Amino acid sequence: MRAGINGLTAALVVGVVIGLMLTPDGRDWLRHPTLMLGGSANASASPPTAMAPVESLTPAPAAKATVTPLKTRLARGELRIGVFGDSMADGLWAALYRDLHGETGVAVTQFSAVSTGLSRYDYVDIQAKTARQLSETPVDAAVVMFGTNDAQGISLDGVIHDFGTPGWKAAYGKRIDDLVGLMRSRDVVVYWVGLPKMKRAGFDAKMAVINSVVRERMTALGVPLIETTGVTADAAGEYAAYLPGANGRPQLMRANDGIHMTMAGYRRIGAPVAERLKRDAGLDAAAAQPQTTG
Repeated sequence: MRAGINGLTAALVVGVVIGLMLTPDGRDWLRHPTLMLGGSANASASPPTAMAPVESLTPAPAAKATVTPLKTRLARGELRIGVFGDSMADGLWAALYRDLHGETGVAVTQFSAVSTGLSRYDYVDIQAKTARQLSETPVDAAVVMFGTNDAQGISLDGVIHDFGTPGWKAAYGKRIDDLVGLMRSRDVVVYWVGLPKMKRAGFDAKMAVINSVVRERMTALGVPLIETTGVTADAAGEYAAYLPGANGRPQLMRANDGIHMTMAGYRRIGAPVAERLKRDAGLDAAAAQPQTTG
């Protein structure tokens, strides 16, 4: 376990503060879609080369890979869960750690990092980084949440695909497929977490584009997708900073940037993820069994 429960609050505060500074929220970053947060703008200096045929980027029909079920893994001993992604995933890791750390044999490890994503591999190559992480610290299940840094162009095979274009969607889909394929090649069960509702309409529309590509690829790959837009919107489907807490009273769920969550918000989006993991590992059934006394 990379951090103890006593360090969770401090780690989350640091992650959110850095995330607030680095994650796009509709300011200058979104007007320069090829500028990676914290990286260089070199990719935007070169005009797009001749567009490659979209068909050449379209992922091939994916076979729904077979990996060892979580129940089998837990029966063998420890169930190792890794959380991969950007600053949003930092908070998700903290929520899952709190929800699952009391389960016997379950470990939750943080692999996420701020200012990363699937669009700018010239800044951080997530495919290579993940391969290295899995070699150093093997896991049984991966919870993945990327996207808040990805509303920018993708350079692939010498071609820059502007955000939201058919070429971009195909290139982004290919990177998703490659990442899932890498994890499955290590016999890792993958769970993908969608992006929540965002405050700024323009940024929310961009995240909806990313969610749509993710949804399509998860369906094709047979990967469980845990959507979060529903649990981060009000009854009318609109962004809401305050939502009902466990006691039914309004509770602050979002940070001031309208992107990140408070700890209560991360636990809100983490709850259905934890429930799915528990169900697949058989932990919910074990908890439901009546306790007998001698």
